[in-house]
Amino acid sequence: MNDHFPDPLLRELEALLPEESLLVEPADRWPYGQDNSRRHTLPGCVVLPREEREVVELVRLCRRFGVPLTARGRGTGTAGAAIPLPGGLLLSLERMDRILELDPADSLAVVQPGVTNAALQEAAAAHALFWPPDPTSAPFCTVGGNLACNSAGPRAVKYGTPRENTLGLRAVTGAGDLLECGVRTTKGVVGLDLTRLLIGSEGTLAVITEATLRLTPLPEARRTLRGVYRDIGAAAAAVSRIMAQPARPCALEFMDAAALALLRRHGDGALDLPKGAGAVLLIEVDGMASALDPLTGAVAAAAGGEGLLEWRSAADEQEAAELWRVRKALSPALRNAAPRKINEDVVVPVSRIPHLIEGLRRLSARHRILIVNFGHAGNGNIHVNLLFDPSNPGEEERAGACLDALFDLVLDLGGTLSGEHGVGREKREFVSRELSATALSLMRGIKRAFDPDGILNPDKGLPDRGRG
Repeated sequence: MNDHFPDPLLRELEALLPEESLLVEPADRWPYGQDNSRRHTLPGCVVLPREEREVVELVRLCRRFGVPLTARGRGTGTAGAAIPLPGGLLLSLERMDRILELDPADSLAVVQPGVTNAALQEAAAAHALFWPPDPTSAPFCTVGGNLACNSAGPRAVKYGTPRENTLGLRAVTGAGDLLECGVRTTKGVVGLDLTRLLIGSEGTLAVITEATLRLTPLPEARRTLRGVYRDIGAAAAAVSRIMAQPARPCALEFMDAAALALLRRHGDGALDLPKGAGAVLLIEVDGMASALDPLTGAVAAAAGGEGLLEWRSAADEQEAAELWRVRKALSPALRNAAPRKINEDVVVPVSRIPHLIEGLRRLSARHRILIVNFGHAGNGNIHVNLLFDPSNPGEEERAGACLDALFDLVLDLGGTLSGEHGVGREKREFVSRELSATALSLMRGIKRAFDPDGILNPDKGLPDRGRG
């Protein structure tokens, strides 16, 4: 057992939980000390509750003993929000994985936080419904994790993020009080909106134990389109035109010249792109089958213009998969390009995307760090990947300096430092660059109201007082 974990608390946990819900051996605790940020801290104890009442008692015990508590789902987050404190308690919600209610008549589902995104989508699809948030990690990530980071994915451009698709929550505050907030209706304005406040708070205010989610009818048909452009400026101008007309796509993804060059070097060698390609837009439209042709035509008209080298519309599912193949080849190529990767998900206004990409090109040259960009162009959410080899002298330090300059660039362009990956540990020292002293003071006051003793994920989200 960890020397820093209180023996009296351990005895209380043994009395509260069945043996299989309490992990104390180092080998059993080890996997719960990491997430996709690649950070690792061995927790003092791991608990795996199955019921809400157990979560209430766990939080109360941690408060009484002054032990920090970190809640987590499956650890797919990249910002380090699920990394425990040394000697702290790690609360894994993976066994609270039941869909408690699925009501097609009112288009809603009530789920526990450990339900995976994919399991929810499968259950909803049986009633011709879906939950719009669709992060890339959907087969593995949990709904609770999606809510904790407000993680959305490509469909957010049309259907919104978890904040727009969650009706209500049940959660346990840092004081050990059970909180119910929100509604079961699509309208409701009684009191302050605590539901949206908790979503995106990364477990620093309360532990979510149940969510009432708004479901959406599945579209009757979908079509995949691809535009290849001379450069990012032409592609970004097309994005602005597409987003300014009524036929809104359900996905609008892009890859820049650096991403295409990386694919040529480390991909499968069959990009099927025209000569001079400097940027690619991958677009999906959905809706009634009878409306798909005019929708596609409207998007195609907006996507055309100066700099368009090629336009393709998939005739069937096989061709759609072929168009997406370029995008799906990028992640393996990134892994082959360099031993280490810093993956950021910044957001800028759509009109500023070319300025961001040009600024990143200059930073790449100045710091001698390869930067590859892709992401959700429709809402300006760009995944910026800094690739480097820490075994090369000075390269890791240059990557850190490049990251620092990247954040300044994003804020200068009127953007924000995180779109859907959260803040966690990775970005907390930069938060005071974006938020004012007044805003930070109010947020710390809200944290104290929900978590008076500061036991919930205390080293995440907001910077230390000395940093802003």
